[in-house]
Amino acid sequence: MTVERTAARTPRRSAGSKAGTTGTKAAGTTGTKRTTRTTTKKGSGTASAADPQLVQLLTPEGQRVKNAEYDRYVAGITPEELRGLYRDMVLTRRFDAEATALQRQGELGLWASLLGQEAAQIGSGRALNDDDYVFPTYREHGVAWCRGVDPTNLLGMFRGVNNGGWDPNSNNFHLYTIVIGSQTLHATGYAMGVAKDGADSAVIAYFGDGASSQGDVAESFTFSAVYNAPVVFFCQNNQWAISEPTEKQTRVPLYQRAQGYGFPGVRVDGNDVLACLAVTKWALERARAGEGPTLVEAYTYRMGAHTTSDDPTRYRGDEERLAWEAKDPILRLRRHLEAAHHADEGFFAELEAESEALGKRVREAVRAMPDPDHFAIFENVYADGHALVDEERAQFAAYQASFADAEGV
Repeated sequence: MTVERTAARTPRRSAGSKAGTTGTKAAGTTGTKRTTRTTTKKGSGTASAADPQLVQLLTPEGQRVKNAEYDRYVAGITPEELRGLYRDMVLTRRFDAEATALQRQGELGLWASLLGQEAAQIGSGRALNDDDYVFPTYREHGVAWCRGVDPTNLLGMFRGVNNGGWDPNSNNFHLYTIVIGSQTLHATGYAMGVAKDGADSAVIAYFGDGASSQGDVAESFTFSAVYNAPVVFFCQNNQWAISEPTEKQTRVPLYQRAQGYGFPGVRVDGNDVLACLAVTKWALERARAGEGPTLVEAYTYRMGAHTTSDDPTRYRGDEERLAWEAKDPILRLRRHLEAAHHADEGFFAELEAESEALGKRVREAVRAMPDPDHFAIFENVYADGHALVDEERAQFAAYQASFADAEGV
């Protein structure tokens, strides 16, 4: 089975850019009828190239469309670079699928899949310069890939054997952040430091539509705007904050929130890797030029569960998922490569073999990791111990011992 088909299975100037700040609401945005000019069915994902607010360079059919504002950011892209973007997305999806399988087999405690969000992550990740700094959440496996983090290093935390398996300063890629939204404050503070140092670099913070409702994000917007920090806020709007749809979190499209803080926001087709690349390049250039923060809303979809502990069939239907599978980011770029004769069957076959080799390497690496210490969770709650923790530890020890008794029967 080809990888793309697995989706069906599983000196600084003042801020102020006109891009992405116009007020007409796009079709497919969530919000009430009273505040949205064009309404759609919940989660239908019908935002399209016809919407003036949605930046799209590749249609779901793989056709290249023109955009006067953003074309210049990808004008020089070569067929080799296009194949590279496709390779990035395929290998990231294969790694993600293997990690999901490993969790189901008991090798990982939890996994947060990026299935469906590959274009948003690879496009934005490949827009970064080496000296830019990334603050991720816990789902940015594609961005980690772009920053040169070995995929196997992402898995130790999810197995419970470390708190992060890489040195953030080696790749300018911060450790995964589990607390929702807090990394936006870290990114803002870091960007303020970059500005004071006079460095010619930018910072990018990744978060989801659910995190956009957190107070930390609002505070980050305030500080970054007031201090004109060189930071890009990259929101992957995958339509669902666990089981809560975006329409229950906001009455305007998420990118329009930037207007209230005094900096530009733009909505990009998050399943279009070219558009994500172009828009992120534009936003990063603004930051490096001293024009302050930008909010990018990548309009995409989480095809799988929020994490492996979630059951999405309880809160969304197959019709919605199937509509988004038709917009699959990998299939979209493959169609473009084939239509433009930029890739042949030999390329796709070789990549398929490479992806299987990656899956095998990841599987072997995880199984070579030590087992987690089941009792470590009790050791660092209180500095001097606590009677309730002692009681819980004893209960857990009895529970663990029950398995040994069962095996001896």
